[in-house]
Amino acid sequence: MSEEQKHKTDAIIIGAGPVGLFAVFELGLLDMKAHLVDILDRPGGQCAELYPEKPIYDIPGFPTILAQELVDNLMAQIKPFNPVFHLAQMAEKLEKLANGNWLLTTNLGAAIEAPVVVIAAGGGSFVPKRLPLKDMEHYEGKSVFYAVRKKDQFAGKKLLIAGGGDSALDWTIELQPLVKSLALVHRRDEFRAAPDSVNKMRALVAGGKMQLHIAQISELHGADGNLQAVTLKPQTGEDYQVECDSLLAFYGLTMKLGPIAEFGLNLDKNLVPVDTEKFETSTPGIFAIGDINSYPGKQKLILSGFHEAALMAHAAYPYVYPGKTARFQYTTSSSAIHEKLGVSG
Repeated sequence: MSEEQKHKTDAIIIGAGPVGLFAVFELGLLDMKAHLVDILDRPGGQCAELYPEKPIYDIPGFPTILAQELVDNLMAQIKPFNPVFHLAQMAEKLEKLANGNWLLTTNLGAAIEAPVVVIAAGGGSFVPKRLPLKDMEHYEGKSVFYAVRKKDQFAGKKLLIAGGGDSALDWTIELQPLVKSLALVHRRDEFRAAPDSVNKMRALVAGGKMQLHIAQISELHGADGNLQAVTLKPQTGEDYQVECDSLLAFYGLTMKLGPIAEFGLNLDKNLVPVDTEKFETSTPGIFAIGDINSYPGKQKLILSGFHEAALMAHAAYPYVYPGKTARFQYTTSSSAIHEKLGVSG
């Protein structure tokens, strides 16, 4: 493991959805730094990945706000605290160290040490839906991918992107200037992405800079995990082949508790029971906030998760600063908080 993959901080937050992001703010007010781990390639959880343009009506102070706007606002709110994001990777292993801290390791080899762990993973980890094709495992990670970790890896490639949502369209537009050739395949000529992205994609097609196929992938062709072509099955007409040496598939996400189930917590129906004073789990130093937790009267609402994050931060403070008690301060009147936030009182 390289030194760049080793990190030490005050709190590890598993999940970078709205509740995980707000936890950064509440921890930051109490001088606690945070690293966040999320399997998605961007912050925002379901709000950013599944329904960025969906209006939300129960965020206090906002009669209506789009899901992506909420994420953008949260990112702006936590900027003064300089959180570190470990995106497109899964929290794979958690172990207790001799010094009392926790060591979390991701599937990409990042190792993060902290006295506090906050599970804010919604209903669990998002796992990309795999292509249900024969010998799929031979190609995955070599020429078939479900996320973009380094866009330069597609430079000069004959790339096929599959899907019709925001991720598929965003990466179509982003990668088109880098690749040798580009094609987008979707089962129908209607898309779930932002209208502006769809218009940009259609302009690229009209300009001869990429191809659009209304079809489904039915077979992969290649050897030793190296893709050479795919067979496409249109709604009408005969099957045909398209040459490609890389495939990016964006077919949505499924939710699984994943490695969190192996963290030694007292799980109840794939949820993490907590108390309502600290939102701490059965394991000291590990907290759970948002949809992943369970307690009497629990409501799966973003605003409930915000409340839980605030109480969690105060309960986490003694783990980071042993022997000290967090001093309660109002953000409206505390000059110390104003200084942290970079605002005038």
